[in-house]
Amino acid sequence: MRDVLIIGGGFAGLSAAVVAADENDKAGGDLCITLVNPVDGITIRPRLYECDPGTLRPALRPTLDPAGVVFVESAAEKIDTTAKTVTLATGEALFYDTLILATGSEMPLLAVPGFAGHAFNIDTLEAAVALDEHLSATVSGPEEPGRDSYVIVGGGMTGIELATEMPRRIAAHGGADAVGRSRIVLVERAAEVGPGLGVNPRPIIADALLRAGVEMRLGRSVASVDADGATLDDGERIAAKTVVTTVGLRANALTAQIPGERDSQGRLCVDDYQRVKGVDAVYATGDVAHALADDGSADGGAEQIALMSCQHARTMGKYAGFNAARAMLGLPPQIYRQADYVTCLDLGDYGAVFTAGWRREVQATGHEAKKIKTMINTQLIYPPRGTREEVFAAMRINERGR
Repeated sequence: MRDVLIIGGGFAGLSAAVVAADENDKAGGDLCITLVNPVDGITIRPRLYECDPGTLRPALRPTLDPAGVVFVESAAEKIDTTAKTVTLATGEALFYDTLILATGSEMPLLAVPGFAGHAFNIDTLEAAVALDEHLSATVSGPEEPGRDSYVIVGGGMTGIELATEMPRRIAAHGGADAVGRSRIVLVERAAEVGPGLGVNPRPIIADALLRAGVEMRLGRSVASVDADGATLDDGERIAAKTVVTTVGLRANALTAQIPGERDSQGRLCVDDYQRVKGVDAVYATGDVAHALADDGSADGGAEQIALMSCQHARTMGKYAGFNAARAMLGLPPQIYRQADYVTCLDLGDYGAVFTAGWRREVQATGHEAKKIKTMINTQLIYPPRGTREEVFAAMRINERGR
């Protein structure tokens, strides 16, 4: 048996494992596919802005077991690309013939005074649950300055979704009265809200924020945070018991143990097949990979690098698993491209906005877009269940190359 070892059980890692197992199965190969993850669960990270985040970690085993993937429940701590070993938190060393790194991204603490002790985030399930528990305690707590104020740092996709969902999260713990007395402030250092989301959906986003009663502080940043609130860089003081940051994603720290070129977010530079450039038998995929998603040939546009997103991670993982397995089986690989980029942004009680293409052309808004967002969040991004063939079929690269 030859070993394909996948580190990380998120969207990219799960896709890689199942697709690699499928390719091995179709070829009648001798590969052993193993996935290592700290818990038997995949965090549905794109939904952590929602109410009741503790429910958003379905098990991995119902998908991995039918596919014949070996699951090891532990954290990887050390990678040795010379010896081809991965050492786990248990002290056990796993050997590999091919390694796929799919450990995702993380949100390091911003270098802002007070963030470490007083700011929340929704980057992980544990962090999102901690925020929810804090909201429950605060909303029902005694009246005091800042109790009903909520500062959200970052006006990108996560910040916008959290800001427009916040009334629901407040209502879940304190009812309509708590929502009525709430103040939600969104702080974004760019001059426009949603700076990375393009100009086309911006008026729709701005209107939803206005209707949700969200105050915006554009062209501003947080200078410090303490137990009683946040101070902005222009000196404005906002009394708030709840400050949540949504900015600063970087590739998981394990990337530093692989001797390859990295981008400004710490992602390993990979070739068209997801192989780490200059490193033998190592692939990187999802949020740890700097990969060309679109070469612009279809519409004459600019080249586009894959984003740190579930959308890209799921597809990138498929290609990494496909190409890693086929390389070991002596079969031709397939170039990763993902030109048909879409965005569906939840706007809480004010619907959603669905865009297509890198220019973010608006395709649907309001209730129609909300139905699309609900389908994505509750069906499309969840791991498949069923028989061996049903799991394989659900994860195969489709006719759109996704």
